[in-house]
Amino acid sequence: MNNSFYNVRQKISRHWLTIAFVAGFITDLILLNQIDNAFDNAVLLFYVFLATTSLILFYVSVAERGPAWLVRFLAWTTPVIMQYAFGGLLSGMLIFYGRSGDLLVSAPFLALIVGVILMNELVKKRSERLLYNVSLYFIGVFSYCVLIVPVWLGQMNDLVFIGSGLLAVFLTMFVIKLLKKIVPNFLTMQKRWLVFSIGCIYVLFNTFYFLNIIPPIPLSLTQLSIYHSVEKTLDGNYRNLTEARSWYEKLPYFPLSINPSTGSIACFAKVYTPTTLRTNVVQRWEYKTSEGEWREHYVQSYPIAGNNSGGYRGYTTISSFQSGRWRCSVENERGQVLGRKTFTIDTTGAKPELVTVIE
Repeated sequence: MNNSFYNVRQKISRHWLTIAFVAGFITDLILLNQIDNAFDNAVLLFYVFLATTSLILFYVSVAERGPAWLVRFLAWTTPVIMQYAFGGLLSGMLIFYGRSGDLLVSAPFLALIVGVILMNELVKKRSERLLYNVSLYFIGVFSYCVLIVPVWLGQMNDLVFIGSGLLAVFLTMFVIKLLKKIVPNFLTMQKRWLVFSIGCIYVLFNTFYFLNIIPPIPLSLTQLSIYHSVEKTLDGNYRNLTEARSWYEKLPYFPLSINPSTGSIACFAKVYTPTTLRTNVVQRWEYKTSEGEWREHYVQSYPIAGNNSGGYRGYTTISSFQSGRWRCSVENERGQVLGRKTFTIDTTGAKPELVTVIE
């Protein structure tokens, strides 16, 4: 029994950094809800503070700056705390970024974060660990800044993104200067690699942004539906006509087909935005040609403001269409995709039974 317990403990101890990393993920899944919530902001800021402090104190222990008991304590605790902070910070970014954009469009960016997480198990050498820790810290701080600064400023545009990235660079360089005072020789050997790594990450993030791969944070799409018609009622709600469907036809990713009987089709969206933020969203209608290419049919922009916890409601309607594959995308003004609904229009079938949905 004792040998079994010892063996299990040995196996766990070899992966304790990853366990701490995953613990940060679990904490976020329980705690995080809305990016403009004061508690959520406090949690993310706490992760940044914890990551900064534990990173610095870890290298205090590496340099043996202090009494022997303190060095041993820091050497034992700070790696775990640092990994927990990194896990919490990056999982928070995955949660909010995942909600913000279309998963297929944002897949390269989300894959980058997941790849960084998996590297946690592969990096073992102390010299490589310094480069990895600082790079991971920069990714976390960069992601945090470009997420939270638009919320603070109440606006999102190219200058805000660039300024947020530069703020992350400044914070990371400040931490590197502190580390240079603590482990000067060690850091000098890694200086070129650190600059190269941070520079590559900065360029990659900006490339993702200007290619519209980074999700349009802090916006998030809470609903996107295709209806026969949408009508705003006097009480401020929306009366939507939709086809009566079986339960399995309402499941996610079930192929959607619509047989318009009212002479129109409507794309109805709910977009969540922080209360301080005012911006415009765009609905883009496209159809697939016989060559298999998507061609633009109709585009309309409308303003939204963060005054509805369930999402700001808006819709567009088209009355000219033909049978075939169609899609309606919800984007920000830069063209970053919040969500997209692909469906088939069939104008030849029997007229369906319609039901009214109030939203």
